[in-house]
Amino acid sequence: MPSLADRRVKQQRLARVRSEAGADALVLTSHEAVSWYLDGVRTHVSLAGPPVLAVRVGADGDHLFVAANEAERLAEEELLPSDAARIVRVPWQTPPADAAAAAGPAAAEAALAQSLRAARATLLPGERDRYRLLGRQTAEAMTDAAATLTPESSERGAASVLAAALAGRGIDPLVILVAGRSRHAHRHPLPTDAPLGDRAMLVVCGRRHGLIANVTRWVGAAGPDDERILAVEKDFFAATRPGAVLAHAFARGCAAYGAHGFDAEEWTRHHQGGPTGYAGRDPRATAQTLDLIAVDQAFAWNPSAPGAKVEDTVLVTDSGVEVLTVDPRWPSVTHAGRQRPAALPFA
Repeated sequence: MPSLADRRVKQQRLARVRSEAGADALVLTSHEAVSWYLDGVRTHVSLAGPPVLAVRVGADGDHLFVAANEAERLAEEELLPSDAARIVRVPWQTPPADAAAAAGPAAAEAALAQSLRAARATLLPGERDRYRLLGRQTAEAMTDAAATLTPESSERGAASVLAAALAGRGIDPLVILVAGRSRHAHRHPLPTDAPLGDRAMLVVCGRRHGLIANVTRWVGAAGPDDERILAVEKDFFAATRPGAVLAHAFARGCAAYGAHGFDAEEWTRHHQGGPTGYAGRDPRATAQTLDLIAVDQAFAWNPSAPGAKVEDTVLVTDSGVEVLTVDPRWPSVTHAGRQRPAALPFA
């Protein structure tokens, strides 16, 4: 899966970052930075743990500092042969990030966060193809799981079938949220034993090859604010154009709540999403995020209100947004000329 041609492009991007920072080397230590640079290798063992490797990128080439007990597996199953030849084995008790930082003067990833986000914002053709496949299969997993549910299903039961549908497609279930009728007030509803009732929200964030697909769907009855929340999303999409400042797109989307009949302060009650890709939000959009939106950058806005939410992973192009998380089996409505998900009735 890793591409030597893509690596050369990424090396050129990081050479510019190093030059602008006046650094001979930089150390990549986060899941998003390492997985992006190594073209989607699995950087984790525990989903909750730190990466099992760090990369020192310098004028003298790349050096991969890898936990010794993970080195052989990564070399055999994940890495390019040229990467495997540059592994520095680190004792299991030493964090790879610490070993990479101790190898010589280098800029730390945290000090160059905005520049590194810009470096990985424009997805390369191979990354876009992998994302399209991930998006489609994540949406298919959602459909397959939702089709098994009834109003009597518990939230935890729904979460289990969602996790199985994702894992069966080689997708790591990073986030699974479920809100039955009694829990619509919660924006991040971790599953409980509560029944779904007549209307429920399902949310997944699934990762494969480092890329993350974010999807929200509703099952059961339609909601009174379904159409209005799509209108808010439409304004977020309209503002998400290459070259725009992220904070400006965020502000336009936030203003849409009041314009479409919601409380004008509704946006303050939950984050609105933002760029995605190798991180769930890269970064989460706020009024202070001054990153420029790039062509071929992935986004996942998630406007919400009590009992209403919409979220898909999209690719920003010169001609608009391309929705990646689509399964034609899921019911849809036409809103502002675009097919958007409706509630899937219980069988």
